[in-house]
Amino acid sequence: QVHLVESGGGLVQPGGSLRLSCVASGSILSINTMAWYRQAPGKERELVASITNTGTPTLPDSVKGRYTISRDNAKNTMYLQMNSLKPEDTAVYLCTADVFFEDDRGRRYRAVWGQGTLVTVSS
Repeated sequence: QVHLVESGGGLVQPGGSLRLSCVASGSILSINTMAWYRQAPGKERELVASITNTGTPTLPDSVKGRYTISRDNAKNTMYLQMNSLKPEDTAVYLCTADVFFEDDRGRRYRAVWGQGTLVTVSS
């Protein structure tokens, strides 16, 4: 089994910053692309940022210049630095990773999701 666990969410005032972490654990052989999504109440899940296994980031215009995505392959960990936060950034932030792993059924490749961490931007 492979698990992703997010941390770092919380309550922050507008204009503030947070740093989210996503740690992958289990019988991991390799991790390809990792990504952050967010889902606000009543809204569809949206891609916030993604990063390839070689460190190439992709961010939508809505967060570009405010968010930075990075990863530490040695630690199977991905980060999301969020600055200049706005109330509309309030959401559950979820991480996902395309993982090549091994279990009792052999070697497999699939997308794995974490449970999410809540970010609330409010004064």
